[in-house]
Amino acid sequence: MKRTLLLVFIVLTGYFAFSQSDSLILVNGDVIIGELKTMDRAVAIFETDYSDSDFKIEWDGIAKIYTTTSYLISTSNGDRFNGRIETSGENKVKILLDDGGSKEVVFMDIVYLKSVDKGFFEKINAFVDIGFDLTKANNVMTLSTRSGIDYMARTWSLGLSFNTNITTQKEGPNTNRTDGALTGRYFLPGSFYIPVSVNFLKSSELNLNSRWTTMAGAGYYFVRTNRLYWGADLGGAFNAENYTPDSIPDNNSFEGYFGTDLNLFDIGDFSLSTAAKAFPSFTEKGRWRFDFNIDTKYDLPLEFYIKLGCSLNYDNKPVSGGSDMDYVIYTGFGWEWP
Repeated sequence: MKRTLLLVFIVLTGYFAFSQSDSLILVNGDVIIGELKTMDRAVAIFETDYSDSDFKIEWDGIAKIYTTTSYLISTSNGDRFNGRIETSGENKVKILLDDGGSKEVVFMDIVYLKSVDKGFFEKINAFVDIGFDLTKANNVMTLSTRSGIDYMARTWSLGLSFNTNITTQKEGPNTNRTDGALTGRYFLPGSFYIPVSVNFLKSSELNLNSRWTTMAGAGYYFVRTNRLYWGADLGGAFNAENYTPDSIPDNNSFEGYFGTDLNLFDIGDFSLSTAAKAFPSFTEKGRWRFDFNIDTKYDLPLEFYIKLGCSLNYDNKPVSGGSDMDYVIYTGFGWEWP
């Protein structure tokens, strides 16, 4: 009798643990039980009780999926849902919506998911990296840092970035460059979105003590899959500039802008992101500016990575004494979370 009760207890305990967990069946037949935390850029993060570190699983390596966790889910056509996921057929899943009902979608059309059962910090992604170069000639030293943090909600996202580049040398002027941005996006039905941002740039090369650019517009994702994101947006901007030396008067202007950004991430351990924006001035005849950024990243174990990037700013009518172009080529070693 005791053995029978013990057997029933073990079976029920195992069944309860399974029913309260997310489960994946991989294309190779392996079954993983635990918690599916997130999926972004075609990689799922899965936590189990029997491993100290989370598993990273390619999204196309999953044959079937059943979750008890509720997620914020984005699809390639721009639809966004809150709900649980379960396999409903060949290459298809059913999203069991939190507010009732269900929606069937193609499994590979899901391009992003993150648990909505977690707290504030579980909805955050962050990174920081640092680079250092030393040249014997003229004793030139360069220190560079890049950092960023993003928060994703159901219908909007918010991101903050801050980058520095400082160069000192024994003979010759020191140079410095600092830029940052606070960027928000409100996601509309389909693939449309509303971008709003405040950008900052300080550059000794451009004789800029500060440039604050506030932008708002409208954007559209042309492609959004588990291999790449490609979107474009346009709108208006207010530009406030303060120069060095202080004898140069401040300048305020209104501009239009149009830009595009591309992210590639289905290339093994490599990923690439690039963004370009042009700013034709409405209030300064003939003036236009151009900003460009490209980063390539190679992932290492334990969330570390190596990054190579370039940032460029061009102004066809620079301030007196300043260059028309400033750029920095950057290499660094960093860590990202989660």
